[in-house]
Amino acid sequence: MTLAAFPQSVLFCCDHNAVRSPMAEGLMKKLYGQKAYVQSAGVRNDMEIDGFSIAVCQEIGVEIERHRSRSFEEMQEWGDDLGQFDLIVALSPASQRQALELTRWHHLEVEYWPILDPTGLGESREARLAAYRQARDQIRDRMLARFGPPEA
Repeated sequence: MTLAAFPQSVLFCCDHNAVRSPMAEGLMKKLYGQKAYVQSAGVRNDMEIDGFSIAVCQEIGVEIERHRSRSFEEMQEWGDDLGQFDLIVALSPASQRQALELTRWHHLEVEYWPILDPTGLGESREARLAAYRQARDQIRDRMLARFGPPEA
């Protein structure tokens, strides 16, 4: 399997930009450094960054605590044009639909990575952390398969 060309800019998106897409943004920056411009957004911005996401990322040296959630709409209001991204990676069905709708006039690639939504899974703190670790690891595995080994 040959890897696709490495994109110059990547946008990760999910439903709220509070769990999966901030993890993906943080992981991409950690693994590939300045090789690509990386951002994340959500269909809606109605949640703060999730504490379990922060915790499971800290376990592997990825800092996302200062992340501020934003929606596609806010992104565009702040001057980030979706057309500037080479690749949009949707991590939820709703964000995939939104990305395809918003980019239908742009020539860019939208990929869908079906990543587990860990919110609401697990009864205990440990069980919840395990679900978030599973989502984090799914993102990392997809990232390594798509973009190749991390920068040295």
